[in-house]
Amino acid sequence: MPLLNKVRTAAPGGPGENSAAPSLFRLRSALTVFFALDGFLFAGWVVRIPAIKQQTGASAGELGLALLGVSAGAVVTMVLTGRLCRRFGSHPVTVACGALMALTLALPPLTHSALALGLVLLVFGAAYGGINVAMNSAAVDLVAALRRPVMPSFHAAFSLGGMVGAGVGALVASGLSPTAHLLALTGVGLVVTASAGRELLRHPAPVHASTPHTQGRRLDGRARRLVLLFGVIALCTAYGEGAMADWGALHLEQDLAAAPGVAAVGYSLFALAMTAGRLSGTALLERLGQTRTLVTGGLTACAGMLLGALAPTVWLALAGFAVMGLGLANIFPVAVARAGALAGPGGVAAASTLGYGGMLLGPPAIGLLAEWSSLPLALTTVAVLAAGAALIGWTARHASAPQNRGRVTESQLP
Repeated sequence: MPLLNKVRTAAPGGPGENSAAPSLFRLRSALTVFFALDGFLFAGWVVRIPAIKQQTGASAGELGLALLGVSAGAVVTMVLTGRLCRRFGSHPVTVACGALMALTLALPPLTHSALALGLVLLVFGAAYGGINVAMNSAAVDLVAALRRPVMPSFHAAFSLGGMVGAGVGALVASGLSPTAHLLALTGVGLVVTASAGRELLRHPAPVHASTPHTQGRRLDGRARRLVLLFGVIALCTAYGEGAMADWGALHLEQDLAAAPGVAAVGYSLFALAMTAGRLSGTALLERLGQTRTLVTGGLTACAGMLLGALAPTVWLALAGFAVMGLGLANIFPVAVARAGALAGPGGVAAASTLGYGGMLLGPPAIGLLAEWSSLPLALTTVAVLAAGAALIGWTARHASAPQNRGRVTESQLP
């Protein structure tokens, strides 16, 4: 019996529930593996960027242009992947993009010019963007079928995978060449994709009665506006992630005279706090609901960034970065999930594209503002956008309420 019928007919304690639960559990496990693999492979590439720069002989400016290939490929593919998921299904697209991402990871160390590197990274970015939309689309359908807000757990797996990938990369950087390291990651990626992908391909994406986008209806203007609102929320929060990654350590070292080792701890604390927040995200959503989680997270991130940017001591700034990580942790997953619940893969694609755009916009915007004023003042824009995300989330609660009335509670929605 298809998962659709199992999910729709299951009653608490009934036979439908018993037959559907193992399949849904296996699907959740497989999807979690793909989220972790995505973070693991991308982090493995990031830690070898300095070695690739040296190998290609690229200047800082040339490397920057080459790295835009990742961004360009990801953004273009994110727009197209929603259509691919609607046509072929999110599960096959996730597996295909996972294999492509693993294969293209081996190519950067084979290049010997900035131009060749940029072209290779264009394909790598396309796979990265594609798998992010496809696996988030699959997760939206699974969350609706499970009737539990488990989306943050998938993003926690991504964060944990990234931390492991960065740690492994740091350990092997001195002993393995970039070619050997990334080729090994390609092998790991293909093996994991084949293993976890077998479960995804065995079952179609579960469809739940509370996901009207799966029934082929055309979105009205109101639904499109809501998708845009949740995409803007994703943009506001991803802006902060990008800013922290590129400017957090510099702020601690330049403005607060922190030692280089202490300055490096800033982003680590932020990433750890975000991971911890996502691991507890399901319980938080079940307790507070989506709107209060968005609003509380945005206001917490705002307060944390204000402390991190304006604190007079290093330790207060570090505390602020940790608080900001906790605040931002669940906003992006909830925003993408809500967009997906409204519009399916197209909604996930729109929110992900806007969110990724925010991550790209953050670092250069902070840099320009720092030149005009100061870096601490520029970093306060992260707090402003986090507060803006909270305001938009609060505003959107009434707009989306009629659509959900009579189906499931707010905390159960993806």
